[in-house]
Amino acid sequence: MRRMQRALSLIYPDQCVLCRSLVDRPGALCATCWSDTPFLVGLVCDLCGAAVQGEADGFAVHCDDCLVLPRPWAAGRAALSYRGAARRLVLALKHGDRMDLALPAAQWMLTAGQQILGKAPVLVPVPIHWSRRLKRRYNQSAVLARAMSQMSGHTLAADALRRLRRTPPQDGMSVDARFANMADALDADPVKGKVLRGRDVCLIDDVMTSGATLAAAAEACHNAGATRVSVLVLARVEKTP
Repeated sequence: MRRMQRALSLIYPDQCVLCRSLVDRPGALCATCWSDTPFLVGLVCDLCGAAVQGEADGFAVHCDDCLVLPRPWAAGRAALSYRGAARRLVLALKHGDRMDLALPAAQWMLTAGQQILGKAPVLVPVPIHWSRRLKRRYNQSAVLARAMSQMSGHTLAADALRRLRRTPPQDGMSVDARFANMADALDADPVKGKVLRGRDVCLIDDVMTSGATLAAAAEACHNAGATRVSVLVLARVEKTP
């Protein structure tokens, strides 16, 4: 098997997942793309993972958004800031059929979320409406959650939540409009949602902007009896200074 893998690597050398430059292992970024990919490290908001200025002082750290907006979850993290190469990566996964991006993205998310995942969380992807799934052929959040489950061994509840109605795209909406748009849009599946009762749940999504969709999903998890809800996303939209 190893000889076959070495032979294949000579014929099909590993390439950067973004620019196709040669790299030393599958699913890696080249040096240039790595430097253009804004990983969220250092001091971050405890509720959404956005970068925060200052120093840790032993108290909970919250960004400006999370100081103003109530979050119906206990903790949150993001792997990337939604800009530069990270934005291209997210859009390629979401709209470009780049399923190969799920594995490196899932690894980055597991690394970012190691402090909030706990010992035995149930990974629950944020659902999309069946009509959008029919058109897109997959739910990118479920693809990420499945890859994370395979890597970590955490339980996956891919269909625990359902979207009750097809909500309009939220691009260009105000924060209030986004929350109104998501009101009563999600709930737990009457059968498959039972797995959430008494469990720690980690919601998985590709991007967090205002948090309206994640808030609706978190409330659905609480209504289904989840003990604790956290959120973990691939990318967080941050305000520009």
